[in-house]
Amino acid sequence: MTAHFVNLLDDLRRRSLRMASEVEDMLEESAEVVFSGDKSLARRIVARDEEVDDEEVGIETDVIRLLALYQPVGRDLRLLATILKVNTDLERVADGVVNIAERAKHMEVQVPASECAELKQLFPLVRAALRNAVQSYATEDAEAARSVMREDAAIDALYGQIVRKAVSATPGPSLSIAALLDLLSVAKNLERIADHATNIAEDVIFLTSGAIVRHRHDDATK
Repeated sequence: MTAHFVNLLDDLRRRSLRMASEVEDMLEESAEVVFSGDKSLARRIVARDEEVDDEEVGIETDVIRLLALYQPVGRDLRLLATILKVNTDLERVADGVVNIAERAKHMEVQVPASECAELKQLFPLVRAALRNAVQSYATEDAEAARSVMREDAAIDALYGQIVRKAVSATPGPSLSIAALLDLLSVAKNLERIADHATNIAEDVIFLTSGAIVRHRHDDATK
């Protein structure tokens, strides 16, 4: 491939990683919103999502243009495919973060969230999963990607505990049904964000080896 193509590909990768950093920041801010009820911060998260959406469209457009113009093969083709897939997952992570911020703006979730030890554990686990997945993508580290995939089971287990606790809770003057529904929505969006982090990890394995490991986690994580 020409030096011009290589430069364009490197630029796409840098843009993808900048977008990942933006999404990571949004996720970290969403935890503060859930526990503090900071409406101004929630509005900022929603506003930042528009930037992520614009960049997602821009990256996808440029990936398709490079595929059409240069018809890459081998590793270059895998990298473009990976950028495209990671791009989609990052945009969906941002959507999940916005959903969390919107729930937090209701000002009812703070009570059950502050009393839910599992949710306090879930936020840092999900942030770590996303951060580690992005880092494995940046460094093309397949072993780090496999670690992200292995950690997903702990996140699913915590989410299950939150669901069981919310379902068995008794609504009252200080704990409305709406608040419990908001809590469940926050937890579900976190669980989905972790799934997207796992998708990114799977894409790293595809990039480094060419192996498609979706739905084959038992083999992929060994």
